[in-house]
Amino acid sequence: MKEFKEKVVVITGGNSGIGKAIATHFNKNGAKIAIFGRHEASLKQTSGALQQSIYVQGDVKKHSDLQNLFTQTEQTFGKVDILIANAGIVKKCHVADANESLFDEIVDTNYKGVYFTVQTSLPHIKDGASIVLISSIAPLIGTYHSSIYASSKAAVTCLAKNFSADLLDRNIRVNSLSPGYTQTPILTKGRNVTDAILDKKRAQIPAKRFAEPAEIAKAAAFLCSEGASYIMGSDLVIDGGVSNIHPIRNET
Repeated sequence: MKEFKEKVVVITGGNSGIGKAIATHFNKNGAKIAIFGRHEASLKQTSGALQQSIYVQGDVKKHSDLQNLFTQTEQTFGKVDILIANAGIVKKCHVADANESLFDEIVDTNYKGVYFTVQTSLPHIKDGASIVLISSIAPLIGTYHSSIYASSKAAVTCLAKNFSADLLDRNIRVNSLSPGYTQTPILTKGRNVTDAILDKKRAQIPAKRFAEPAEIAKAAAFLCSEGASYIMGSDLVIDGGVSNIHPIRNET
């Protein structure tokens, strides 16, 4: 029996990387899928490979686009059972070089976008639903050129706890998921990314590899499953040990 049969799942940023993997995993387990993103070509391609799916083009920074997403989803499939707030961007900058435009772009997408994705969903989401916010390990480790990005993701992790408190009366569980380095275009196709840089990153991971998007998707599905019915306001870290394990070899 498929675990999420006939469940209605909305995924922002569902047309690539982790979001696409989440859409594929839920769909294989029987869910009806609505994916949302900025680029119509990749939305159309991803949706076309799924069963019982729609795509809605838009930007999480625009309230009217979010409203259109949830209105179209409810008109097509009914009210939402699961929401995955995944849309986000990664841009890095040294604090000395940061400007207000870059700050606003990152924060409006990663923090404001998640906040109003959830708020806009509320008239369209079922009582007892599950919401997963995709955060990051960036706030946990502190890395160069990441002050804006990491703080925007710290806000997302914080939202899971506070949204959970606000939505207790509707029995809506909200959790966050913090992936580490994952084999996606954001990681491997960025500007100035070389094989040497990727090899160095792998060497710094206790697991000695990047996560596969499918592994993150399975974790998201777990948080939405009956097996996680007692988990709320929590952050699930999936990073191959980066934030918790710091091995120091004693060669003597």
